[in-house]
Amino acid sequence: MPNLKEAAALLARANDVTLLGHVRPDADALGSALALGRALQLRGGVKVRVSVGEPEEMPETLRSLDVGGLYVPASELPESEQLLVALDTPTPGRLGKLAPRVDAVRAAGGDVLVIDHHASNVFYGTHHVVDDTAEATAVLVFALLAELGTEIDEPIARCLYAGLVTDTSGFRRARPSTHLMAAKLLEAGVDPDKVVREIVDDHPFAWLPMLSDVLAGARLEPDEARGFGLAHAVVTLDAARSVRAEEVEAVIDVVRSTREAGVAVVLKEAEPTGPRQRWTVSLRSARGVDVSAAAGELGGGGHRQAAGCTAEGTADEVLGKLREALSRAPLL
Repeated sequence: MPNLKEAAALLARANDVTLLGHVRPDADALGSALALGRALQLRGGVKVRVSVGEPEEMPETLRSLDVGGLYVPASELPESEQLLVALDTPTPGRLGKLAPRVDAVRAAGGDVLVIDHHASNVFYGTHHVVDDTAEATAVLVFALLAELGTEIDEPIARCLYAGLVTDTSGFRRARPSTHLMAAKLLEAGVDPDKVVREIVDDHPFAWLPMLSDVLAGARLEPDEARGFGLAHAVVTLDAARSVRAEEVEAVIDVVRSTREAGVAVVLKEAEPTGPRQRWTVSLRSARGVDVSAAAGELGGGGHRQAAGCTAEGTADEVLGKLREALSRAPLL
């Protein structure tokens, strides 16, 4: 495991720490940040805060993970901190409006610790725990807590389990060692059914008509994505107004279940910042194509089987760019 002793020593002597996840955080980003933050909080004598650049409020499905009340909206963060920890975030750009804090902390002589499992990580900190063979950032935080000698209580275990179960697609992509990690988290008191129900399975009724509307426009292109097939859908701002961000993010899990498509893409319209439409894009690969390479061509990144990016233009224009990028993407 890379640089665990060095990172643990850095955390052990810190007394003012801000932990950041990527914009529109998932359970791995926020769960990892909250788990490490709680460990520091329990040590005592440390100012600890957890935040993300977007949205301002913590996603509703993840609020139960913040037992210690560590989450602070981006607008309420102090001007600086002694130690900045970026989790599950391969590039500063994925921190959104909080990205300038990286350079600000470094310029002030502070430390930036990056904990991440993305192969696209650009090593932008002063210290790094980066391992792209780890299935989730939660795996790295678990190892780091062991190095710190932290006793894992139920809230910490719940945060790590949330990251683990979501980033491994319900343990479908978990190694034996990761299943053993999950067993230790369950022994700490995690209720797996409750965690998965709250974070993955629980949707309001409004999700159903939204999903019906979006899937009615879904399309299958069997010859795209280097012949493995492409299924795609578009979530407009109008379609998304009746639901939470969590419901919009969940659309990709439905589209990717298409048997005839090796690659699934969902375009999610974002509030415009200029004259052109703006989209966040989710890509998933069930077989054949490395979608992180395609996302990378559009300024994004991620894993070979799960990636994302942002793009501007009409939905057709963005889909055209994605088709071209997927046609050049390496095979898995």
